[in-house]
Amino acid sequence: MKDLHTLIIGAGIGGLTAALALQRAGFGVSVYEQVPELGEVGAGITITPNACHALNYLLGEQFVDELCDVPASGAIKHFETGATLIDTQRGDLPKKQYGANYCQVHRADLHTALADAVRRNDPGAIHVDCRFTGLEESGSGITARFANGRTAGGDILIGCDGGRSEVRQVLWGPDEPRFTGYIAWRGLVPTAGLDPAYLVPDSAAFAGRGHTFTRYKVRHGTLYNFVAFSRRDQWEVEGWSERAEISELLEEFSDFAPEVQAIMRAIPSDQCFKWGLFDRPPLERWTLGRASLLGDAGHPMTPFLAQGAAMAIEDGLILARALSAADDWREALARYENARRERGSFVMLESHVNARRIYGRDPDSLSRNSHKSAESLGLYEYNPVTVPV
Repeated sequence: MKDLHTLIIGAGIGGLTAALALQRAGFGVSVYEQVPELGEVGAGITITPNACHALNYLLGEQFVDELCDVPASGAIKHFETGATLIDTQRGDLPKKQYGANYCQVHRADLHTALADAVRRNDPGAIHVDCRFTGLEESGSGITARFANGRTAGGDILIGCDGGRSEVRQVLWGPDEPRFTGYIAWRGLVPTAGLDPAYLVPDSAAFAGRGHTFTRYKVRHGTLYNFVAFSRRDQWEVEGWSERAEISELLEEFSDFAPEVQAIMRAIPSDQCFKWGLFDRPPLERWTLGRASLLGDAGHPMTPFLAQGAAMAIEDGLILARALSAADDWREALARYENARRERGSFVMLESHVNARRIYGRDPDSLSRNSHKSAESLGLYEYNPVTVPV
């Protein structure tokens, strides 16, 4: 099995985690990415303990600690008054309870760290400007085709190409995305010009009626990552890189607390983006022959449990462990899907349920008992390094 070679389609967080995990397990891997130059968008992501276990294993705990911000505390606040509704103590408590930190990181920093680690193992492992267009399977392997005319051969192929996955469509046919009724804005704001009172606690979510605004620190407190959500009846654009006017955001959240207003006014003009949130139904199977799916390609996540990146990271490590445990590729892909599909689909569906909770609640009556989260669902207790495969 150690001579098995895996083709990975997509060099996002999930694809690179899978590549690094496979390399660490002694397998050959080639990653194919459609963009001409490898890079990630400027945004923050939350790494909960379940995913932090995997990053500690692959990158080293000390490096992850240096890369990420561990919030000392957090809060859910009233959208209008800014009053604290729920205090959330973080710091070293998640590590004591679950064995790994709850942290936040600039997406580009994590992406770069994973890509650099993959290239240190194999400088030629990542191929850019390769847009996947199809595959062919034979008794001896699988071949991927790309729009630039190139082909690549391997033993198995893993689609890590996001919610609009071409691999998913090739395997299971086209499925129309469904607009969830939510739109989001995101951006990065320098903290240097903000009132110090707005920097406490380290992270905060402002709960409104049909609107929420979340901010947390990345790059060791030099930047705030913010994400703002609103209900909408219709949206046409899927993706998350459409430029947005700051004035539009200010108008949409005009009744939010002064802290929120100050953060929005401090957004650099080129750092405000918006996107519509779409979903797809869960798949009954991920694997067909020598090909399978990983991350949003298999379980496209809405962000209402902050588990999108975490699930992809879990997938990547479990894939490598499944290959290590198996006697052949068929058993490996079966082990992988059996270990991951139910959990991925559960989190995907619970994220939708949590959205309805969030936007159906009255912020004036919000309490700790009424608040649901990934932690209260038990998701943090999962350790992809040790869970049976």
